[in-house]
Amino acid sequence: MNHEDGCPPWRQPSADRATVGARAEDLAAALLEARGYRIIERNWRRPEGELDLVADDRGVLVFVEVRSRTGEERGHPLETVNARKRARVVRAARLYLESVQPAATEFRFDVVGVTFARDEAPPAIIHVEDAFRVA
Repeated sequence: MNHEDGCPPWRQPSADRATVGARAEDLAAALLEARGYRIIERNWRRPEGELDLVADDRGVLVFVEVRSRTGEERGHPLETVNARKRARVVRAARLYLESVQPAATEFRFDVVGVTFARDEAPPAIIHVEDAFRVA
């Protein structure tokens, strides 16, 4: 994963938000799989909405929003899941349920926050199960 200069990809000056976001999603998926989740979809997108990860947790369909930051100067990544973001995720989940029509009858919304350190320390990853509910 290191580039020629030995820096991790999220520390590269040329690293853009998409690269950092993709790395965060990779880390989130690996964490969830290690906890027994089965990843069903990654980056499910439609013009009306998108889902970072869709997973199965022992028969429960889980819509996972992944948020990341480099450093915490601007706050923790979990703080970015505001009412507007939650509404977007819920709208995308409804679109997913309508189009895919999965067999699962239960679902929930999880959030994974990934904070990349500005030094060589490993990223901090926090998984919040059932982070919010549909009102």
